[in-house]
Amino acid sequence: MIRLVHTIALSVLALALAPAAAEAAPAKRVVKKEHTSVVKRARVAKSYAAGRQHLSARKSRSVVRLAPPRPSFGQLAGLHSAEDELDLKSSVALVIDQDNGQILLRKNDSAVLPIASITKLMTGLVISEAKLPMDETITITQDDVDTEKGSSSRLRVGTALTRGELMHLSLMSSENRAAHALGRTYPGGMSAFVEAMNQKARILGMADTKYVEPTGLSSRNQSSAQDLARLVATASNDKMISELSTSPGHEVEVGRRTLRFGNTNRLVKNPAWDIGLQKTGYISEAGQCLVMQAKVAGRKLIMVFLDSAGKLSRIGDAERVRRWVETNSPTGVPLPNGNTVIRQVNG
Repeated sequence: MIRLVHTIALSVLALALAPAAAEAAPAKRVVKKEHTSVVKRARVAKSYAAGRQHLSARKSRSVVRLAPPRPSFGQLAGLHSAEDELDLKSSVALVIDQDNGQILLRKNDSAVLPIASITKLMTGLVISEAKLPMDETITITQDDVDTEKGSSSRLRVGTALTRGELMHLSLMSSENRAAHALGRTYPGGMSAFVEAMNQKARILGMADTKYVEPTGLSSRNQSSAQDLARLVATASNDKMISELSTSPGHEVEVGRRTLRFGNTNRLVKNPAWDIGLQKTGYISEAGQCLVMQAKVAGRKLIMVFLDSAGKLSRIGDAERVRRWVETNSPTGVPLPNGNTVIRQVNG
């Protein structure tokens, strides 16, 4: 009897404790689940913070890349304050009728500024007039690598091309190593070539012009719009320079590779333009530059744009002049020398 009572008591006690045990087990699982959620949230927060820190670092680096470029010589001289009715973005401009010498537009045209790769027009003219063999092979050497601006080139050291191909790439694509190699291999070497450039400038009456190297990478290569108009007029009569400078593209074989080069002036592919000669140029000290000889409204015009403010603004200035000439008859105030000024702005 006592044993039976003891057994019943144990059973009652077990039944009493069962609900508590049943509730205790889920409680343990909830704690574990809550702990897991806390860990996950901490990891997400840590990852989010790291992501923001990485994004902030990238933004900081981007700010460094977007630092404003060095002002050009024209900007430092205040030439951009000069206004004109065509709203040209170039601080220097000159437009001349090549056949009769009429000056259709001038703006700071006597200012002497760096001319960047417009230099290569004189480089090409000296090489052309020297009558050197265009089929002679010239090898790019370490001497042709740019140490002035650190610019890149697709012509690796050891690349062998003909003088004619180097002329083509220099005038069409403004290839710096090609232009330097042309000067380096001139009879007498680079010093003789630079002297020949300056001598030709003197012969052409380019009194404001000085060259120190054949590429235009040096800001010490300087000229005025008036002088460059003389150069364009002379170079446009050279058939080889005219054809090479206006070529839309050219391919050269370099070992097992075929390299395709394009023209730095997009206007040569524009059917609205009839361009006989052109050359672009840019270094920070010179701004964006462009010289051309083009037929507009039946007239052969020489156009010079120097120190333009934006990447495409020199092209925009040329388009403004073309539309203006096409829609306006050339009338103006006669000058003592017989020329005619349509628009004259001097800053």
